[in-house]
Amino acid sequence: MTIAIDHQASFGDQLRLWRQQRHMSQLDLAMEAEISARHLSFVETGRSRPSREMVMRLAETLELPLRGRNALLLSAGFAPAYRERGLDDPALAPAREAVQRILDGHMPYPALAVDRHWNLVAHNQMVPLLLDGVASDLLAPPANVLRLSLHPDGLAPRIVNLGEWKRHLLERLAQQVAASADPVLEALREELRTYPAPAPKQRPEETGGFVVPFEVATQAGPLSFFSTTTMFGTPVEVTLSEIAIESFFPADEATAVALRGIAEKK
Repeated sequence: MTIAIDHQASFGDQLRLWRQQRHMSQLDLAMEAEISARHLSFVETGRSRPSREMVMRLAETLELPLRGRNALLLSAGFAPAYRERGLDDPALAPAREAVQRILDGHMPYPALAVDRHWNLVAHNQMVPLLLDGVASDLLAPPANVLRLSLHPDGLAPRIVNLGEWKRHLLERLAQQVAASADPVLEALREELRTYPAPAPKQRPEETGGFVVPFEVATQAGPLSFFSTTTMFGTPVEVTLSEIAIESFFPADEATAVALRGIAEKK
């Protein structure tokens, strides 16, 4: 079960909810953080005030995302440890340029960058090829990549293996929800579940479902991809730690040839 974490809640309440989200008892957490179970109980119930070092140790043990660590520090009365700025902040211009260079360097194959809620941040010149025919309202900023994929007015009608692709995306989203306890992601998952799709086929025994291709019909013909995700992260910046780069690679030679041909004409 996913537990929503209220970042405005008290320190004790946030700590308890994160602990439950990680399926840990007080004793489990105390042992892993190398503190006494009695002290942890006092901290969680508000009978003792944790030190900054204690908050950071507990956050590290619980493997909290940077945003969650900042919230936990604030709830305990301490300043955030990690800077958070909007991606449009002038100070992040070098980072934005680096992301775009990575995306452009992936040509002639599609690549895009998304924020923590799967909203499109940047893309290379091949991505519009995949978005041809998508309803304009779905493309309006902030365009959500998962909604674009599975919405009936989005890519869904052209995704050849829609049942398998929907299952794959929902499983990935479930992992993110479990790690972040983000209510926005949980709401997005519930929304995507309602979109129609054929029942997925049984996973191939030889791969165990490890690789799920993205098969889509385009004006250039049928294209098949597999993708990799890279986190554009840094240990001191919240915004950049939440940027993910999705790189698509041709899953067959026909797709590779088609994409190279398209790129040569651009």
